[in-house]
Amino acid sequence: MLKFLLGAAIGYVLGAKAGHERYEQLRRTYQRVADHPAVQGAAGVVRARVEETVNGGKHTTDTPVTTGRPL
Repeated sequence: MLKFLLGAAIGYVLGAKAGHERYEQLRRTYQRVADHPAVQGAAGVVRARVEETVNGGKHTTDTPVTTGRPL
């Protein structure tokens, strides 16, 4: 029974260390992808579409929208 508990404790410690290292690897990969300019651009497009949908097509800026034609 003592050998089993010792083996379980060693396995737990080694597994926890490997788990943390894998977590750090995934976190670094996520950060690298999230900081990529193409991903940033796509996120901006998605954010604008979501805001447009939520606001019912209304503009959220204070600048008036012009058609380029005189009134």
